Amino acid sequence: MAHGGPAAAGARGAAPESPNYTPALVVLTSLFFMWGFITCLNDILIPHLKQLFTLNYTQVMLIQFTFFAAYFVVSLPSGFVVEAVGYQRGIVIGLITAGVGCLLFYPAAGTRSYPIFLGALFVLASGITLLQVSANPYVAILGPPRTASSRLTLTQAFNSFGTAIAPVFGSFLILSVAGKTAEEMAALGPSDLAAYQAAEKASVQDPYLGLAAALFAIAAVFARVKLPAIEASSGDARSDTGGSYDAQHPSAWKYRHLALGAIGIFLYVGAEVSIGSFLVNFLGEPSIAALPAAEAGRYLSFYWGGAMVGRFVGSAAIRRVRPNRALALSAASAALLVLVTMLTSGRVAMWAILAVGLFNSIMFPTIFTLALDGLGRHTGQGSGILCMAIVGGAVVPVIQGAFADAIGIHRAFFLPILCYAFILYYGLKGYEPSYVKAV
Repeated sequence: MAHGGPAAAGARGAAPESPNYTPALVVLTSLFFMWGFITCLNDILIPHLKQLFTLNYTQVMLIQFTFFAAYFVVSLPSGFVVEAVGYQRGIVIGLITAGVGCLLFYPAAGTRSYPIFLGALFVLASGITLLQVSANPYVAILGPPRTASSRLTLTQAFNSFGTAIAPVFGSFLILSVAGKTAEEMAALGPSDLAAYQAAEKASVQDPYLGLAAALFAIAAVFARVKLPAIEASSGDARSDTGGSYDAQHPSAWKYRHLALGAIGIFLYVGAEVSIGSFLVNFLGEPSIAALPAAEAGRYLSFYWGGAMVGRFVGSAAIRRVRPNRALALSAASAALLVLVTMLTSGRVAMWAILAVGLFNSIMFPTIFTLALDGLGRHTGQGSGILCMAIVGGAVVPVIQGAFADAIGIHRAFFLPILCYAFILYYGLKGYEPSYVKAV
C-alpha cells in the first residue's frame, strides 16, 4: 500500500511521521451519513406517492424495487468504473450521479409523473451504489490496520444516524402537506387548487434540491482532497483455508456457507426494507395507532434509530458472544416481535414492530463476516456476491405489497417472519464453513 512521504522518511532512517487522516475520515463519514439519509427518505416517499398517484401497495413498492434493483444492476459496472478511474474519482462520479438523480425529482414532482419519479430513484441509487463500491476501501486503509474494524463500525454508525433523522426531516417537509383525494381537489376553487398544487410540488422538490446541492458540494470537496492511492489486491495474499478443492474449482459459489449467506443477506435487507416501507401506512391504521402520515413518519426514527443503538451495543457484545449465536438470538427476537405485531393491535403492535430495528442492527455485518469465513483467495468474489444480494430490498417489499393488497397490511407481516426464520437457521447451522465437491 503506497502512502508516499512517510515510507520515504522511514527509508532514510528517520522516524516516520504518522499521517493525519482525520480530515479525510470526516469527509468519508459524511458519505455514509448521506446515503443512509437518502435511502431512508424512500419510506417517506412511499405514503406520499401512494396518495398522490392513488396507488395500491404493490404499485407503490416499485419505489423500493427500483431503488434496490440498482444495487444488482450497477454493482459490477461500478467495479469497472473504479478500476478505470480510481477510487477517489469513483467517489466524485458517484456523488455527481446521485446529485443528478436528486435534481430529477424536480421535473417528476412538477409533471406529477410516477415513471419519472422511478427513473430519478434509479439514477440516485446508481450513484449511491458507486459510492459504496468506492468509499468502503478508503475507510479500511485510512489508518492502522488494527483499527480498521472500529473505523468501519464508526462510519456505519453514522449511516444509521442518517437513517434515524431522515424520517423526522422527511415528515416535516414532505408529509406536512396533507394529501387530498381527487374529489377534494375537484371541490377547490382555482386559486386554492393552484396554491395546493404548488405546495405539494415544493414539498418534494425543495428537499431533493437541497440534497442535490449538498451532494455536489461534497463532490467538490472530494475532487480536491488528497487521499492515499489504493493498490489492487493480488487475490492470493493470504493462505486459502477453503480446503484442497480451492485450486481445482476457482469459484466462491462452491462454498455452501457463502451461498446460504447470500440468501441471508437477500432476506435480511428485504425484511428490513419491507418493514420500514410499510410503517407509515401501518401506524395510520385505525386498529393500530390511527396516526396522521406526518406524525407516523416521525416514529420511523425509533425503528431506524434502534438499529443505530444496536450497532454500538452489538459491536461490544460480539466480543463476548460468538457471532453466529448473536445472529441467531437477534433473528429469533426480531421474528418474535413481528409475530407479536401480527397477533395484537394498538400500541402493543406499534411498539413491537418499531423495536425490530434494534435487532436488525448486527445482522448485515454478522452474516457478511460469517459468509466470507474461510474463502481465502475467493474473498473478493464472495464479497461481490453478497453485495449483489442487497437486491432483496427490491424484491421482498413488492411481494409483501402484493400480500398487503390481498390479505391486508397487518397479516402481510408474515413475510418478514419467514425471512428472519431463515436467518435464525443460518446463525445456528448454515454459517458453518463448507466446500461443495464437484461431482
